[in-house]
Amino acid sequence: MITKQDRYQYRKARTRRNIMVAANPRPRLAVYRSLRYLYAQIVDDATGRTLAYASTLSKDFRDKYGNCAKKVDAAKALGGLIAKKALDAGVKEVCFDRAGRIYHGKVKAIADGAREAGLKF
Repeated sequence: MITKQDRYQYRKARTRRNIMVAANPRPRLAVYRSLRYLYAQIVDDATGRTLAYASTLSKDFRDKYGNCAKKVDAAKALGGLIAKKALDAGVKEVCFDRAGRIYHGKVKAIADGAREAGLKF
């Protein structure tokens, strides 16, 4: 019998495959949310390289925004930061990869912050 955790892993892998096929010419904005920190990176799957990276754990984020790493405001600021780094790297369009998470709360705030900063989904 397949457990609930196994179903989650299968769904996550299936969704990631579909995103890679759909976003073939575009890089993907991969978002990971742990219990304590938020991570976002722009990945080019064709070459297997990370083009831009930002997290609430990094020193430049903490110097600018303080220790509010768990809040939705910090997620929105992280979206703006990753969008700025992506635009500096020459990326204007991405495909959003939420890694099986529900598009709600902090994950949605990262996407909204990136859109406001000029990144197109």
